[in-house]
Amino acid sequence: MHVLIADDHELVRDTIAAFLEGDGIQVHTADDLTEALTLIRQKGPFDLVLLDFEMPGMSGLDRLAETIEANGRNPVGILSGTATRAVAEEALEAGAAGFLPKTMAAKSLRNAVRFMAAGEIFAPVSFMAQKEDDPAHAFDTLLTDREKQVLMGLTKAQSNKAIARDLDLQEVTVKLHVKTLSRKLNARNRTHAALIAKEAGFV
Repeated sequence: MHVLIADDHELVRDTIAAFLEGDGIQVHTADDLTEALTLIRQKGPFDLVLLDFEMPGMSGLDRLAETIEANGRNPVGILSGTATRAVAEEALEAGAAGFLPKTMAAKSLRNAVRFMAAGEIFAPVSFMAQKEDDPAHAFDTLLTDREKQVLMGLTKAQSNKAIARDLDLQEVTVKLHVKTLSRKLNARNRTHAALIAKEAGFV
């Protein structure tokens, strides 16, 4: 199986690629839509193309149809760390083979990739069952002001000690805030929480 992953965040892109390659899947990567389309022309069509919803060149879902055509109408799925259920539904209606939240576990991701490459439509039931009025950026309503301040420190790659000093807090308090905000954002760790915030335009 040949898969193309296009995502402008190197950490996310390489992590997903490593998961899939560990399952015997051949993976190519691109860091924006222009490079993805070039690779499709040069090495495609691919069994599956995964496009980051927020990466340069995407303009939302405007160029999804173009990518599907370029890939010989083989499956093209959407990746996102911040998009809402409404965006996921719009992507599926526009012809996407599936919608993958970046918070998915590695095993689930591998299964979803094989499912879509086989011609099936995939979207996580738990994600699609969210309320229609979920905000685009969950942390705007989910996080307290203090948690937002701590999150800002995470986006700057600050340590708990540095954040505590800046906010005049105890380091143990900052650690608790990091744990709580990560849970609220469905982030696997502090780095993932910072990534989610950056993708959502928090900084």
